[in-house]
Amino acid sequence: MRKRRPLFIASFLCFCFVSVASAGPITYGVTVDTSSIFSTAGSLDFNFNPGPLVTQAASLQILSFSGDGSLAGGPSLIGDVTGALPATVTFDNGGGFNDYFEGFTYGSTLTFQVYLYGPALSSPDGTSTSGSTFAFSMFSDSVGTIPVLTSDTIDGFAFTVDVNLDGTTTVTNFSPVTSINPVSAVPEPGGVVLLGTAIASVGTLLRRKRL
Repeated sequence: MRKRRPLFIASFLCFCFVSVASAGPITYGVTVDTSSIFSTAGSLDFNFNPGPLVTQAASLQILSFSGDGSLAGGPSLIGDVTGALPATVTFDNGGGFNDYFEGFTYGSTLTFQVYLYGPALSSPDGTSTSGSTFAFSMFSDSVGTIPVLTSDTIDGFAFTVDVNLDGTTTVTNFSPVTSINPVSAVPEPGGVVLLGTAIASVGTLLRRKRL
């Protein structure tokens, strides 16, 4: 029985750690090498839309937008979208089409973060029949008709992020010069409390064992 107790304690701590690590909201860091189209006067497009069937609520923010290019002309917003780059832009999936479009003169690099959150990620309802999709596109013209830096010749997406029905996300990258990577997140308050409780419980078990 004494040999099994350390294994039980380790398993208990491992379970609690996984629970913290699996918190719903997720942030992706995006870096685009735009040096091949340096000084081109084009445009950027961001959209976050629900699927065609029943879709659970979700939200998305574009954060930390930066680079050596320059925004031009002011944004065009359609649907549930607020804000303006380079500050935070927020999308909700309540409308059928939610889009942010703005002219952009390319520099050598472009970076931003995509933060996804809401009930669809943190507490999937198990009854919805469609997820949501974020898509980012770049164009070499100011009206958004000539996609650039992508192999997607149909929609012109550089990459997409799907919010799946189980709360997970799936990234599809069509751009050889674009990298998308998860950014380490701080555990949610509830998860921190859970982990603290687990550590305290293990401490109690160890004290009892010594007694």
